[in-house]
Amino acid sequence: MEKLLIGSHVSFKKDSQLVGSVEEALSYKANTFMFYTGAPQNTNRAKIDEQKTLEAYQLMEENGINPKDVIVHAPYIINLANNEKKDSYQFAINFLAQEIERCEQLGIPRLVLHPGSYVKLTKEEGIKNIINGLNTVISSEQSVIICLETMAGKGTEIGTIDDLKEIIDYMKYPEKVMVCLDTCHLNDAGYDMTKFDKFLKEFDEKIGTDKIACVHINDSKNPLGAHKDRHENFGLGFLGFDTLINIIYHDKLKDVPKILETPYVTKTDDSKERLYPPYLFEIDMIRNKKFDPDFINKIRTYYK
Repeated sequence: MEKLLIGSHVSFKKDSQLVGSVEEALSYKANTFMFYTGAPQNTNRAKIDEQKTLEAYQLMEENGINPKDVIVHAPYIINLANNEKKDSYQFAINFLAQEIERCEQLGIPRLVLHPGSYVKLTKEEGIKNIINGLNTVISSEQSVIICLETMAGKGTEIGTIDDLKEIIDYMKYPEKVMVCLDTCHLNDAGYDMTKFDKFLKEFDEKIGTDKIACVHINDSKNPLGAHKDRHENFGLGFLGFDTLINIIYHDKLKDVPKILETPYVTKTDDSKERLYPPYLFEIDMIRNKKFDPDFINKIRTYYK
């Protein structure tokens, strides 16, 4: 029986660092996970604690998590597509280089990156800027693979299959660049996930399925082609449970880590609205291949 690689986004805190990330993943009964090495919206980064990293590796080994299946996500503030302000563009390049170095320190080989938005430039200029930025940053010696994420096409986002093919085609070191599929983004971009074999055929012809490094498994609050990018909990959106299960268990993705980025569940306690992670229950449904229509209420009961 093939081992399903399933996990979720988890936190990476200044004090507990990678140990805390592993512990959170284990609390969801996951065997992989994804994290940001700091807040996704800013540049604040704590120094990597090597002792905590060693403890985390021990914990992963004890619980059957392979660090090679773990994912780091680059912060949203990195935008390689726009170079209108030279200082901002150089900052994005430098900060991505720092994130690659942090991944090297942590021993995590996959770094997911949003390609960027071209804003007031043309799309062609935006793609050229991404190509230049990546070729500036990526070296032949690094072990870290940049995983370009498919995007919903909101505003001036770059991230269709054709966009990513063009970027990869112009890489000095194409072996250092792969792709992260996001099911919500693909749906919102107009790719019909109910016809996943057709999608994979197109992807294979243009880029190659061997370039799929990870999959973000998210349902969508929006219909096909909405270009909005609003994630929904597993099985409750326009994609639905069966479509997502078909993607997760697809033969061509069996060795690819699947990561949940579904919304936290709201619950009112003492007149305060709190947020709780859905991942323990969503992972359980995925493993059992059975949808529980009451799982949101069960989450609210579970977290007291």
